Amino acid sequence: MIAIIQRVSEASVTIDRQVKGQIGLGFLILLGITHTDTREDLDWLSKKIISMRIFGDAEGKMNLDLRAVDGSILLISQFTLHASTKKGNRPSFIEAARPEVAIPLYEQMIQQLSADLGKPIQTGEFGADMKVALVNDGPVTIVIDSKNRV
Repeated sequence: MIAIIQRVSEASVTIDRQVKGQIGLGFLILLGITHTDTREDLDWLSKKIISMRIFGDAEGKMNLDLRAVDGSILLISQFTLHASTKKGNRPSFIEAARPEVAIPLYEQMIQQLSADLGKPIQTGEFGADMKVALVNDGPVTIVIDSKNRV
């Protein structure tokens, strides 16, 4: 599982010209699920995301996590994070999980992030054509791969 975490001052996702989810201060997370991902990857990644200390403290140092700043999460599924560009100029998405694997894990990630954060999170819609808008604060962007834990 790959997560791109962007610290934002605001973010939103629009589907068919309707705002589906939006947040103020918090994380916009793009989540890529591969066919080898498990519940263990999901649990580890959720805890890692919630504990990331990338918000500024009183001295401006990145020292505060999402809960400390009462931040929110906007989670967007993004199979293109598993694109392979080794051959040619057209990406291959063979490593991205098929919907029958990815959808249950995506839904479990929504529940786990919400439980770990202690409040509901905002989401896009799996497989939809989404328009994502954000103001990246910093900018701060972190990439976490659940397969690279050590």
